[in-house]
Amino acid sequence: MSFSAKQLAHFLNGSVDGNPDVEVNNFSKIEEGKPGTLTFLANPKYTNYIYDTKASIVLVNNDFVAEQPIGATLVRVPNAYAALAILLDVVEKSKPKKTGIEPMSYVSEKAQLGQNVYVAAFAYIADGAKVADNVQVYPHSYIGDGAQIGENTIVYAGAKIYPGCKIGNNCIIHAGAVVGSDGFGFAPEEGVYKKIPQMGIVIVEDDVEIGANTAIDRAVMDATIIRKGVKLDNLIQVAHNVEIGENTVMASQVGISGSTKVGKNCVLGGQVGLGGHITIGDNSSIGAQSGIISNIKPDSKIMGAPAIPVKDFFKSSIIFPKLPDMYKQLNELKKEIDNLKK
Repeated sequence: MSFSAKQLAHFLNGSVDGNPDVEVNNFSKIEEGKPGTLTFLANPKYTNYIYDTKASIVLVNNDFVAEQPIGATLVRVPNAYAALAILLDVVEKSKPKKTGIEPMSYVSEKAQLGQNVYVAAFAYIADGAKVADNVQVYPHSYIGDGAQIGENTIVYAGAKIYPGCKIGNNCIIHAGAVVGSDGFGFAPEEGVYKKIPQMGIVIVEDDVEIGANTAIDRAVMDATIIRKGVKLDNLIQVAHNVEIGENTVMASQVGISGSTKVGKNCVLGGQVGLGGHITIGDNSSIGAQSGIISNIKPDSKIMGAPAIPVKDFFKSSIIFPKLPDMYKQLNELKKEIDNLKK
């Protein structure tokens, strides 16, 4: 499938600088661009590559100003990175999708399957499960009793959806993800820990992506809730009765303790740890490896363990290596002051 610069600009509501008829049929990184491919420039760190790239078309932001001649044709758009995402999505959706139930899979007679569903070999769909139209269930996946999977959702190989859990439309559940495992609930009694049954479910709303080997625990009661548009990276732990607000994104190895509520449009860096029973306000950004043990107000930008405002963290980071010398100077000043007092 080939596209000209003129066609791309029309589709992306952009404009063309250069040859509008040049065509591309693949993608490439800007530093490794090849003729006949499309690349993009969004991060200023890569600007120097645009002058030498062999890619035929480069997506750039409208405000990009060239300081040297450029051999490639430019397609100017409001947001080059977002435009690339749109094009990649178009290509992905154009690929043929599998349908039908393969031999060696198990689909209960009490399960309900919609139209154009794909169930791969060794997948298991239990009693009372509801799988909507255009769902794809890959090998070794498990859809538990009474679980619900919404339209156009993909359940990749080895993912497990426990009984009663609900997955919305247009979701992606990556390989090895577990939705609905028991929360970490135990009551100490006479020197031993007695398991607290986890009677709730997990609700995953529409347009959510759950990364490989991420675990989302079912609630003790009611539901653990992942709201619309949330994107979870690989290897994330979401404990029981957590609620994650719309369009929040989390990088790998984030851990969220029980009953914590994360607001809308939040960004959590890798290895962030959230304590239990706290609230993270809407639009907050939390830097990588931060530890949060108390409520965070909306629109906060914090970092560290325990976390502090990000500007204070960076200022403190500059001082940390100097602390031994500062401590030595402080002791010397203390001695001088003691001598002056005498």
